[in-house]
Formats: sequence, C-alpha cells, structure tokens
Amino acid sequence: MTMPGGLPAQVAAALCAVAALWWTAKGERAARRARMILALPDGSVVSPWPAVAGRWWKAVRGRRQWLCLPVAGLLALLGASPLPLLAGAAAVPLVGRRLRAARAGREREARADRVVTLCGVVAGELRAGRQPAQALSYAARTTGALDGDEAAVLAAARFGGDVPEALRRAARREGADGLAGMAACWQVAVDGGAGLAAGLDRLEAALRAHRDQQQRLRSQLAGAWATVAVLAVLPVAGLGLGAALGARPLWVLLHTPAGLGCLAVGGVLEALGLWWAARIVRAGERP
Repeated sequence: MTMPGGLPAQVAAALCAVAALWWTAKGERAARRARMILALPDGSVVSPWPAVAGRWWKAVRGRRQWLCLPVAGLLALLGASPLPLLAGAAAVPLVGRRLRAARAGREREARADRVVTLCGVVAGELRAGRQPAQALSYAARTTGALDGDEAAVLAAARFGGDVPEALRRAARREGADGLAGMAACWQVAVDGGAGLAAGLDRLEAALRAHRDQQQRLRSQLAGAWATVAVLAVLPVAGLGLGAALGARPLWVLLHTPAGLGCLAVGGVLEALGLWWAARIVRAGERP
C-alpha cells in the first residue's frame, strides 16, 4: 500500500510512531526537570495554573483599582446590562486615587516614625562620644529617615556646609516635619554652644507625644469609621437580601424606568452621604 505522495504506509506509520515517541520523551524530560527543580515526587502532575495565578496576582497587586472591572463584569452578567460595567470603568480612577492617598498616608506616618528614631539615634551617638557629623551620618544610614535628601545633608555635615538649611529642605517632605526641629537644635548648638544631645532628646519626646496623641485620636475615631463602612455596605446587603427573597432587584434597577431612577437618585445620595460622613470623621482626626 502506498500513500498519495508515493510514501509507503509502513514508512509513514513508522515516522508517526517516532514523532510520537520523541514528543513523549520531550514532555517527560520537561516534567522530570520541573519535578527536580520543585522537589516534587515522581508521578505528580505539574499544573501551570499556580504560575499563571502568581503572575496575575503580581500584576494586580500594585493596581488593585482594576479589580473593579471583574466585579462590575460579574454584576453586568447577573443583571444582563452593560451599566455596571460602565460604572466599574468609571470607578477605576476614583478608587486608584483613594488607594494612592492611603499609600501616601502610610508612607507619611512611616517617615515620621523614622524621623523620631533619627533624633534618638543621633542623641545616643553624641553621648557615646561621636562628633555631630559622624553621629548624623551613622543615624541617617541606620534609620533611612532622610530618604532622597540623605546625600545633600551628609555632604553638608561632612564638608562643613549649612546642615540646618539642608535639614530644612529635607523637612519639606510629607511626614518629615520633625527635621525642621532638628535643624533648629543643630543651629542653636552651633551658634550658641548649647548641648545638641539634650535638645534632640526634648525634640524626640515632643515628636513621640504628638504621634501618641494622633494614635489615641485615631483609635477613638475607629467606631466612627466603622459606622461609615456599615453605611457603605447597607445598599449591597439590601440587594443581596432582595435577591435571596427572589425579588430580582438587579433586573428591576437596570431594566425598568422606575428602577433606573431609583438607582440614579440612590447612587447620588449614597455618594454624598459617604463623602459627608468621611469629611466629619477626617475633621475630627485633625489635631
């Protein structure tokens, strides 16, 4: 028997068998290599899904605002309407701005804590017998409180520059206000001969007291923030309860004129209520 191209059937079958064996051996070598790298037992199956999930989470972890789109897509499928998807796309920049503000707040608090630690470390190094420039250099490298201004401040301290002015420039960063007090202590110690360590001790105590006051105030306002969160979740809970009772609230809201009107008015009132409640709580957080 001969194939249409003149190739005997036995040769074609042999070639197919060789190709199949080659692909099988190649797949077995890849699986064996993966088991050796991952220390998996023989016979186990290496699934690509953990790697895919890891790459997906790595891509989304720094951009959590994009999670609004899959949630909106799910609501769009459940409600058979593109309106939730449009609302989710509009919510992405708003949520992103809120997340960036929260990240900036955490960075500001962390920088303020590092400034407090910097004052304590410099005072301790001065009492240990180091010169002010050496103490500042060691403390800056240990605590990382000066961030991008570290090179300018240390250069001024090492080569006889204007250290107070360099510290004042570094204090312009959010959360680094304590560096302005450190600059004042440094200038008084240089010009008036006062003890720099004693001044830094008093500055550290004042900054710690201010931080503790803010933490106490934040803990007292935790109940108010919880109330704001409950107010935000109540409409979602109402939709879930209506769906559990079989009332089809998504269909009513997205496919009827009365539902669309209620959705628009309710969304505006919900946004205004959350904004007003958050404004009141943030006003209470200010010292």
